[in-house]
Amino acid sequence: MTMQHPGDEAQTPAPRKPRKIFLLIGTVLAAGLGVGLFTTAGTDPQTNSAPHVGGPVPSFSANRVNGTGTVGVPANGGGQGVPAVLLFFGNWCQSCHQELPPLAAAVRQQDAAGGALSRIRVIGIDSADSTASAESFIKSSGVTFPVASDQNLLITSGAFYFRGDPYAVFVTSNGTIARIVRGATLTPASLIADERALIPSES
Repeated sequence: MTMQHPGDEAQTPAPRKPRKIFLLIGTVLAAGLGVGLFTTAGTDPQTNSAPHVGGPVPSFSANRVNGTGTVGVPANGGGQGVPAVLLFFGNWCQSCHQELPPLAAAVRQQDAAGGALSRIRVIGIDSADSTASAESFIKSSGVTFPVASDQNLLITSGAFYFRGDPYAVFVTSNGTIARIVRGATLTPASLIADERALIPSES
């Protein structure tokens, strides 16, 4: 017969409290780790990080503002053996009103002149504008290159992780990002210099 010593009744519940506490802490920690693992599971730095120089340009296709059909990448440049320049802008963007018209003029001039620069695809992405607002801005800026409509920012913020405008992305003929220019710092001279850097030396 098992002998029960005085005080055993008081001592018996004692180990249960720490066990409950440890179980509770363990449950909380396990839940936290589970959430962490769930949110990071399958994360690929190459596919879930923002586009960067040396990385692939995100592909997209959107309705064309100044024309019919769609415009995008790689169908209209970059990754198809043709270098591309992506210009991000919007009518709501004050600095875009100063930057875009000279760039549009430079693109028109190089297209008219022919040569290697005219073979580079320049593509505009108009963000957060209604169709009417985008059309008005494109026309007043003298833009003749195709412009994609990005009213919901699925391209600007979603695919490219950009916040605000303007931006410019220079893409090599194999679809690799060669340069990203942020803010209204792009001039016709720097545009042409960056475009020339996309052209293979033998061209």
